[in-house]
Amino acid sequence: MEASIQSAIDAGKINGAVICATDAEGHFVYNKAIGERTLLSGQKQPQQLDDVLYLASATKLITTIAALQCVEDGLLSLDGDLSSIAPELAAKQVLTGFADNGSPQLDPPARPITLKMLLTHSSGTSYHFLNPPIAKWRAQFGNPENDDPLLVEEMFTYPLSFQPGAGWMYGPGLDWAGRVVERVTGGSLIDFMQKRIFDPLGINYAQFYPATREDLRARLVDLNPSDPGAVGSAVLGGGGEMNLRGRGAFGGHGLFLPGSDFVKVLHSLLANDGKLLTPAVVDNMFQQHLGPEAAASHQAALASPLGPFFRVGTDSELKVGYGLGGLLTLEDVDGWYGERTLTWGGGLTLTWFIDRKNNLCGVGAIQAALPVDGELVAELKQTFRHDIYRKYTAWKSQQ
Repeated sequence: MEASIQSAIDAGKINGAVICATDAEGHFVYNKAIGERTLLSGQKQPQQLDDVLYLASATKLITTIAALQCVEDGLLSLDGDLSSIAPELAAKQVLTGFADNGSPQLDPPARPITLKMLLTHSSGTSYHFLNPPIAKWRAQFGNPENDDPLLVEEMFTYPLSFQPGAGWMYGPGLDWAGRVVERVTGGSLIDFMQKRIFDPLGINYAQFYPATREDLRARLVDLNPSDPGAVGSAVLGGGGEMNLRGRGAFGGHGLFLPGSDFVKVLHSLLANDGKLLTPAVVDNMFQQHLGPEAAASHQAALASPLGPFFRVGTDSELKVGYGLGGLLTLEDVDGWYGERTLTWGGGLTLTWFIDRKNNLCGVGAIQAALPVDGELVAELKQTFRHDIYRKYTAWKSQQ
């Protein structure tokens, strides 16, 4: 892993990497920062473990935890109707196609949207860039050229792409879940997360985009001459539109956090230490939560051209489902992920996993250079996923 990363650095393909992994007991700890980052001034300095990373979609796991804490508090339920809390969701209809004259054909929703649907991408809300019919609707009706920063409910005005609970497609469900948390708690998502997630774990360096805290800005990997607005351009493969267009906390993609802090969240779930959620709720995160129709749709998405992205490094033959927080493996892989490993990532460059069966969790964040070599970054993430197991196995053999 280290040799592959260093070779990519030497070739000018990436700038560095932050790797953090641990077992539940904290006996095996692998923390490594490799390479250099460039400051906004152009000065270079060694990559540090506590450099602040743009998490992109790795934000979704932390928003999931926040939503589940609201369930524990009795403010929400996984299967309850969210209509009174998010009437904008209840008002959405299902886009079934377009008439010959170009007008959209819409059906009423057959059932209410629930929190579980938002957390598992089975609500019908889809990203326009992953769904051509939604992209067509957005081009006609969504005013995509409006540059004013938008709240979650203002940005994702699109209709549903399938009936709630009857399909699967990656989308802004966690952005909506974050807004639901704000509405039932009466405060901001970052304040709730700080009090209920970050403070219990001793984390002080989290902020949603835009990261304006001076103590964070000095350590932002994505604040450099190639990304002077710190929108996470390298993480997103050269993009950043969703950050630039957003206003407020986006629970699906907006957090900045050091990798050395993110692994504390992974470790708490791995150890099931009760600091964030009760043991029973953590256990429930690691269960398949897609019903038959949604599971079939999920399998179709995995077999589609986007399948490699949705599989986050798992083989196409491996049985997988979707838990609360990420992809869920449903069988063992010899020498690697155990059954019911939860995993996902962030943008093109970050990946994480929690393997309770084999007692290991980790995050690997490649610091890509622009233009991003997506194929190389994917290879480096996969090298991390496998090599950290080899290191753990070698460590255990010496104990």
